[in-house]
Amino acid sequence: MTLGNTSAIAVALVLATAIPASAQSARVLGDFRDWSSYAADDGSGTICFAMTKPKTSEPATGGEAYLYISNRPGENVANEFNVVAGYTFQTGSVATVTVGGQNFPLFTQGDAAWLDDAGQSAALAAAIRAGSALTVIGTNASGAQVIQNYSLSGATAAQQAIGAEC
Repeated sequence: MTLGNTSAIAVALVLATAIPASAQSARVLGDFRDWSSYAADDGSGTICFAMTKPKTSEPATGGEAYLYISNRPGENVANEFNVVAGYTFQTGSVATVTVGGQNFPLFTQGDAAWLDDAGQSAALAAAIRAGSALTVIGTNASGAQVIQNYSLSGATAAQQAIGAEC
């Protein structure tokens, strides 16, 4: 199963926040089971990202949620992990991503979260390639815990596609 039409919304979000307005539109690098990969050019080079959406979210968030792994060679960035949760995180809260029994803390801002320690990017990317499922646990603005479960089916091929392009 691919991300289908909802991926267009997510691609627009990534392009709006990650690359300047002068950027070209995203090119599809491929659809890989539950993941898709894209590339776009901006003034400093190419940005590539692999993305997926959660299979489940408890409680339901009402918003569109996505997980991204990005490469920006022009900025010397590889395997940057980002979650757009589909809800606003509680101010100052820390979220956690768990994959293959490993936990990685995430700092949050608005509806997004990133690795608290960017030095863990390669370890998280490797865990994603080796795993079968990933869970993000966060706290919404009302103080309720939200658990989102993602499939990692196709994650390895999606990461290989962005690695080959970027």
